Amino acid sequence: MRHNTRKVKVGKIFIGSNSPISIQSMCNTKTSDIKATLNQINELKEAGCEIIRVAVPDKESVEALRTIKENITLPLVADIHFDHNLAIASLKYADKIRINPGNIGSMDKVKEIIEAAKEYQKSIRIGINSGSLEQDLINKYGVNELSMVESCLRYIKFFEANDFYNIILSLKSSDVTTTIKAYQLISEKTDYPLHLGVTEAGTRFSGTIKSSVGIGSLLSQGIGDTIRVSLTDNPVEEVKAGFEILKSLNLRKFGREIISCPTCGRTKVNLIEIAKEIEEKTEHIKKPIKIAVMGCAVNGPGEAREADVGVAMGEKSLIFSKGKIIAKVDNDDIILVLLEEIEKL
Repeated sequence: MRHNTRKVKVGKIFIGSNSPISIQSMCNTKTSDIKATLNQINELKEAGCEIIRVAVPDKESVEALRTIKENITLPLVADIHFDHNLAIASLKYADKIRINPGNIGSMDKVKEIIEAAKEYQKSIRIGINSGSLEQDLINKYGVNELSMVESCLRYIKFFEANDFYNIILSLKSSDVTTTIKAYQLISEKTDYPLHLGVTEAGTRFSGTIKSSVGIGSLLSQGIGDTIRVSLTDNPVEEVKAGFEILKSLNLRKFGREIISCPTCGRTKVNLIEIAKEIEEKTEHIKKPIKIAVMGCAVNGPGEAREADVGVAMGEKSLIFSKGKIIAKVDNDDIILVLLEEIEKL
C-alpha cells in the first residue's frame, strides 16, 4: 500500500497523497537559449513528461524563465545551486524551485528563499544529495543514508520553524543501496511527498537499470510520489524509462506494453528484429494496450492470453486477441497484419 503523504501543488498538478505518481525530467539545453529549451520541452511533453525542470545558473536563465513559462503548459521547476538570489528571482516565474540548502550558504539565505516562496505561493523541493552533505554530518556518520536523512530532517525543521510546509523531499545518491535506505528511513520520519531518483545514474543502459532497481524497489514498498530517471542521454529516454517503471508495477497505465519471449531453439523467424520493429512502429500509441510478440506456440496465446493482441510464430503464425486465435498468416505478413489489428483496438 502506498504511504500516505501530504499533497503539494506544483503548477496545475498535485504531488503526494492519492495523486498519480508523476514523471519528471530535466532539459539539457542552455536555459537562456529559449528556442532550444522550448523545443525540448515540447518533445518531452509529447513523450509524456508531466513536470519539467531547467537549470538556472545565471541571471540570463532567470530572465528566460518568464518567456518559457508563458509558452508551456507543463509545471516548470527551476534548479538552483549556490546563489540564493537566483532562487528568489526564479520563484516569480517557476512553479517550484529545487534547492540543496547545503550549498546555498547560510540559513539566513535559505530563510530569504522561504519568505519569497511564501509570497509567491510556490513550493520548494529540498534536494539532499550525498555529494554535498554538511561536514559535521560527514564527520559524525560518513557519507551514507544516516547523514542524508539527518541533513534532510535538519532542513525540514528549519522550514517548519519558518512556517513553510509546501515541501517536497528528495534524498539522492549515485549508489542504489544508499538511495533506497535513505528514502526508507525518511518515509518513516515524515509525511512530506517524496521525489524519487538515483542521481548520476549513468548512460542509457546502465542508468536505466540502476534507476529501475532503485526507484522500482521503493515504489514496490509504497514509497514515492514523483520520479525522475537521470540518464546521460536525451531526456526523452528518461521519460520513457520512467513510464516503463510505473507500468511494470501497475502504478500507471500509459501507452503500449510489449510482451515478448527471449527466443530459443524453437523459434523459426527472426523474432528479435520483428519485436524491435513492432516496438518502434507502435511507439506513438498513447492508449494503454498490451501487445504480445511470441516466437512459438509454447509462448503464444496461452502464456500471453492477457495481451490485447499478439502473434505466435511458427510455420504459420497465429494472430490472437485475449487468448483467442483470430487469424493465421504467412510469416512474411506478420508485421503488417499485427499492426492492422493493433489499429482496430
